[in-house]
Amino acid sequence: MKDDSLETIRLSQFLKWKGLCGTGGEAKIVINKGEVEVNGEVEKRRGRVLRKGDRVSFEGEEHIVALGEQN
Repeated sequence: MKDDSLETIRLSQFLKWKGLCGTGGEAKIVINKGEVEVNGEVEKRRGRVLRKGDRVSFEGEEHIVALGEQN
């Protein structure tokens, strides 16, 4: 049985992990300001759960979520 929790990440964590924001506080601010899109729509929930294949756009760049691929 697969543990799906290993293949998800919250939006604020993703922004920190990718180095797009230095802290969780910074991530919260840019998300609340509506500066982040998920799958083409503005996302204001920092706890939004992302899964493999989701597309996150921030500061003119798109990042595709690819989790669970490192062994």
